[in-house]
Amino acid sequence: MVSLQLLLVFIGALAVVYALPGPDMALILQTSSSRGIKHGLSTAAGLAVARTMHVLLSALGVAALLRSAPWLFEGVRIVGALYLAYIAIQIFRSPAFGLGDSGATSKAPSTLRSSISKGMLSSLLNPKALLFCSVLLPQFVHPEAGAAWSQVVELGVVLVAIGLAFDVTLALAAVRIASWLRGHPRAQTVQRWTFSAALLAFALRLSIE
Repeated sequence: MVSLQLLLVFIGALAVVYALPGPDMALILQTSSSRGIKHGLSTAAGLAVARTMHVLLSALGVAALLRSAPWLFEGVRIVGALYLAYIAIQIFRSPAFGLGDSGATSKAPSTLRSSISKGMLSSLLNPKALLFCSVLLPQFVHPEAGAAWSQVVELGVVLVAIGLAFDVTLALAAVRIASWLRGHPRAQTVQRWTFSAALLAFALRLSIE
């Protein structure tokens, strides 16, 4: 079992990382403000699933494979950058708040699944997120504290929970901001262009680093 002191340090490190602007944050803010809290929380759920998979893949050594096979890392990185660029273009082309204002009730589950999938893919197609897990988790695993797998599970649960808490907080904040944006058309345009530009910038950064 991970000691309380080490766990607090781990939580502090996660808080710093999650507070840094990134594609996940931009996606949560845009989805929540334009499509509503249900879609924002669905995207947060998708990101949580992706982080769970990152922890599992790191434990299985897939991250080490990515480090030892540069061509595989490059392939995943390029696909991830293209996907972020695709999302950015979709946001840019859509009318402000238009994605969640209409549609039959029967289509609601499908669109929510789409938000979950978007959250999952945006994170899973970012190999740096997987490498982050593979680098961070071993630093807090100590043989004298018990079985390594149980420590990885404990740390993984904390990693996913802290990330989900950040994402839910961002989603709720974005919905509050959206209520003001609905009465200011120009601000809606600026908001849409800003998030599109941010995602395109993250896609470019991912593709060239």
